[in-house]
Amino acid sequence: MLPPELPPLPALTRAEAELIDRYLEVVDLLGRINPAQHRDTYRGLRAAQALVGKATALRDALALMHRRGETELHAATLARALRVLDGERRTARVGLPPGPDG
Repeated sequence: MLPPELPPLPALTRAEAELIDRYLEVVDLLGRINPAQHRDTYRGLRAAQALVGKATALRDALALMHRRGETELHAATLARALRVLDGERRTARVGLPPGPDG
């Protein structure tokens, strides 16, 4: 049996797709660095080292959009793209886990 098919990505410009990809890369690294989520300092160190390059790529993606005249982010469309790409789970790793009360 095949897994359920994911909804299609919304139509994005090439620059918007680059922004989403670079943003998720940064989020994934921040999730690996999050001291409330992991116990391995080496894993966090490696992620922090990689974060510099990924943050630069994210900045460059936003700068390119701005230079091209794409001065507004279409939040609803970008949020749909993030959901299709598992952004809710990936961004949840950046926050604090539930406390002892639930």
